[in-house]
Amino acid sequence: MRRIRGRTLSALLLATALGVSALTVDTYSAVTARGESGTSASAHGGHAVGAAPVAHVMGASALPSADDADGDGYIPASPQVTGVTPSTATPPPAYHREFQANCYVTHTAPDDPIVYPGQPGASHDHTFMGNTSTDARSTTASLTGGPTTCNAPADSSAYWMPSLFKGDQKILPEGPQVIYYKSGVTDYRSVRPFPKGLRYVVGSPMQSAEEFRAHKGFVEGWECGESFFNVDFPTSCPSRPDVKLNIRFQAPSCWNGLYLDTPDHKSHMAYPVVKPGTNDNMCPASHPVALPMIEFKMAFPVNGDMSQVRLSSGRGYSFHYDFFNAWEERTLKALVDHCIVGGLQCDTRGYDQNHPERGAVLNAEHRLP
Repeated sequence: MRRIRGRTLSALLLATALGVSALTVDTYSAVTARGESGTSASAHGGHAVGAAPVAHVMGASALPSADDADGDGYIPASPQVTGVTPSTATPPPAYHREFQANCYVTHTAPDDPIVYPGQPGASHDHTFMGNTSTDARSTTASLTGGPTTCNAPADSSAYWMPSLFKGDQKILPEGPQVIYYKSGVTDYRSVRPFPKGLRYVVGSPMQSAEEFRAHKGFVEGWECGESFFNVDFPTSCPSRPDVKLNIRFQAPSCWNGLYLDTPDHKSHMAYPVVKPGTNDNMCPASHPVALPMIEFKMAFPVNGDMSQVRLSSGRGYSFHYDFFNAWEERTLKALVDHCIVGGLQCDTRGYDQNHPERGAVLNAEHRLP
């Protein structure tokens, strides 16, 4: 059962307009967020963080929560993964290394349990998918084993993005939205499952049009009909029932192995880098652990005149999204091992129709047999 609720005016935007925000300001580093190597390390409260020129400034919370008892923004992994060297190996050719975790929209709310944990109404409006219980107070424990609209009952993860409006009407994606789990590195055999409780933000509501276009997660921008690579919303889309507004955006897939979250919600993750002298992608030494690469492929049922289309976070280039992992570990590992490490193009059951002899991971009910 779906529940729809929300506000169109975020407390963050209101505070920004009035200039009276009492929130702690965190900086978003373009170099750190995009996973480029060569950043220096500085000390912050005993934690090593990447230092780079400031690209974004965004209000953020630094309050204690069930996952972050001291409220410093760092959530250590347990256990931490150390001693890993990024793989430089060239594996056997495999054009596809992926599976899908298709999820329906559950609800909307001005909440963000990553950026504003424990602060209902502090964010711009978000559209949530996956775990139906997701709200400002969500934690690893509260999400784990919770009800979900994803095809696999074991995927209790929370996925969310800014809500889309046409004028005052909120436009919700219809049907299952495609969320890919892929290999972002050439050596797909080195990819391991997400650690429980890992969370991050992809992109930024504060990014400029140029930053959005240059972002390493940018695929083809906003699309409709035959119009592609739009940084902002197209001015119009064909007025046909089969035409929707689409966007694809990829997340970083290299982890530092140390933290499930960091104060900017990005620095613990990085995008792959190019192996020198090749076209191969590998994780940087600062973030050596290869994880699945999430790719949102969202479709909004809106077309025709697009002049009044906007996001709750602003213009089209303010698009970003959040991921909070709450998969049941055995199921996620089985899908990652069979589909990504196994070099297959799997559906939501972990079945590759081009290789039926390899079988499926999940049964007809999308559960481990």
